[in-house]
Amino acid sequence: MAEVIAHSRFTDFDIDLFKAGKHYRLYEKFGSHITTVDGVEGVYFAVWAPSAKHVSVIGDFNFWVEGEHQLNVRWDSSGIWEGFIPGAGKGSKYKYKIQSNNNDIKTEKADPYARRSEHNPKTASIVWDEPYTWKDSKWMKKRKKHNALDAPFSVYEVHLGSWKKKVEEGRFMSYVEMADELVKYVKDMNFTHVELMPVMEFPYDPSWGYQITGYFAPTSRFGYPEEFKLLVDKFHQNDIGIILDWVPSHFPEDAHGLGFFDGTALYEHPDPRKGYHNDWKSLIFNYGRNEIKSFLISNAIFWLDQYHADGLRVDAVASMLFLDYSREDGEWEPNMYGGNENLEAMSFLREMNEAVYSSFPDVQTIAEESTAFPMVSKPTFMGGLGFGMKWMMGWMHDTLQYFAKEPVYRQFHQNDLTFSMTYAFTENFMLPLSHDEVVYGKKSILGRMPGDEWQRFANLRLLYSYMFTHPGTNLLFQGAEFGQSGEWNFEGSLDWHLLQYNPHVGVQELIKDLNALYKKQPALHEKQFSAEGFEWIDYGDSKNSVFTYIRKGNNEEDDLIVACNMTPIPKENYKLGVPRDGKLKEVFNSDLKKYFGSDQYKNKLKTTKVEAWHFRDHSVDINIPPLGMVAFRYEKVVEPKAKSKDLTKSKSKVKTKPIAKATKKTKAKTKSKK
Repeated sequence: MAEVIAHSRFTDFDIDLFKAGKHYRLYEKFGSHITTVDGVEGVYFAVWAPSAKHVSVIGDFNFWVEGEHQLNVRWDSSGIWEGFIPGAGKGSKYKYKIQSNNNDIKTEKADPYARRSEHNPKTASIVWDEPYTWKDSKWMKKRKKHNALDAPFSVYEVHLGSWKKKVEEGRFMSYVEMADELVKYVKDMNFTHVELMPVMEFPYDPSWGYQITGYFAPTSRFGYPEEFKLLVDKFHQNDIGIILDWVPSHFPEDAHGLGFFDGTALYEHPDPRKGYHNDWKSLIFNYGRNEIKSFLISNAIFWLDQYHADGLRVDAVASMLFLDYSREDGEWEPNMYGGNENLEAMSFLREMNEAVYSSFPDVQTIAEESTAFPMVSKPTFMGGLGFGMKWMMGWMHDTLQYFAKEPVYRQFHQNDLTFSMTYAFTENFMLPLSHDEVVYGKKSILGRMPGDEWQRFANLRLLYSYMFTHPGTNLLFQGAEFGQSGEWNFEGSLDWHLLQYNPHVGVQELIKDLNALYKKQPALHEKQFSAEGFEWIDYGDSKNSVFTYIRKGNNEEDDLIVACNMTPIPKENYKLGVPRDGKLKEVFNSDLKKYFGSDQYKNKLKTTKVEAWHFRDHSVDINIPPLGMVAFRYEKVVEPKAKSKDLTKSKSKVKTKPIAKATKKTKAKTKSKK
């Protein structure tokens, strides 16, 4: 047996915090760490396996021989096995061979805390450190402003494997290549943030990254960990925030993963009614176990700390919150109060959010929560879960349902679009048109739109225009921004060739300009989560299928008046009640030629008139294009400067003459004396 030197990175305080579920930096302790002990270089290993009888490190440095390097168990009943192995170093491949006290079951596991993993289908962990010199200090200093709840927050959701493949070479783009192409594209499109579907290591491509085995390792599919840091850095250097998809809701049963780790249900809940997802054929974390809480919260902190992430989108929160999620009667057990809420998961989510915001007050956590569970985005001190934002799944469902209808029938479904405003301000909502809406036969967003080609694209432009002027932040999945016509295929690449056609270019230009409008107009973001930031003008004109409303900022002069025509019939001289007198300037029109619109229904500067309409004292006649949206802003009144006399000049003129005369007299007197 080779020598394993007794060594530890854990203090007694670390152990106490770990056992209490309050250690949020476990990645500094567990895993593999290159170090020097007594002048000898090697690697320190530490793993949690409380039910183990023996734990060995097997790897390419000992020819994968079990028992060659046996770790030492700590004396403090923490269940931690650790030790220093001379000779191992950066690039060494390894796993843990665990013999359990449970019937001597043997498992062979990848390191839960590994910083790098082998490229699939291989499954070993790799000893790694990722030294990187960050160049994003300017962004990090000002990101509080960019990530604030009153700041524009327009997100481009990306699946790195299929955004743009090197099809001719049959390979993925690398992190380094994306640091050039993807960053430039997101910046050109005026998005404020990018959201990456899971980049943590995962074995199975069809899971899209949601079945994670390496929680602390960026996937090796696209390069090295430090190259992923470069990608994040480049986004930040271009003033673009980065949100990572984070999955604490479930994990796969793969033999090398977290499942049945030490021969027992360690990471997963031992009761299959709480520990197994029938939908995804995956395991569920045991949220009530303190060590698991420490593991998961440490993982959330890790990506914010080590990789400078600006936010975490937390996947499938609804599946965590409810004990009966996707379960029939008899397949779940009520909580202590007889309800269906998972109290342990709720407690974990609150602790996670508190830990994140206390360490990183300038980031955001975003919940994908599809139910009416209350106070998801309210602070924990109010009894909320503590998220910064929540996906508005109801809005997404109702809106897509409405736009899929032929315009002639929309007059009977006006409430599909108005209903969202009854609950829009109960949470900090993000409006998502995500990857989930363009797969499994649902069609692409464009594919849902009715009518001939022109109408389909006009409907799509109208949908996006309505979306960007609706209260809340926005998220678009890759391809939606140029009208991808087919469903998303994770194995392929986006249909970039479509951009040779004007209608698709038009949609792309529209999104670019909507993002710019969203950022430029304070009324669209300053009060995006407040009822004070929205006012209906008229939501009841079902006969014409027209919706009109006002978006408001902190200053009245920034008000934005929006009108949406949901039919292919143009509305000329449409009378609109407005809040006050003045002149209205058109600041956006979804029907412009550059968007592939008709370009026939523009609005010149409009002067309001004293004629009551829509319960308002003033009104104006506007043109609303077919299947189009127009937005107006009051033109600022420039007060003429009052003419004022220059008293200084007049006084100086009066004084100058006597002085001059006096000077002449003085000269004359001087001459006569001589």
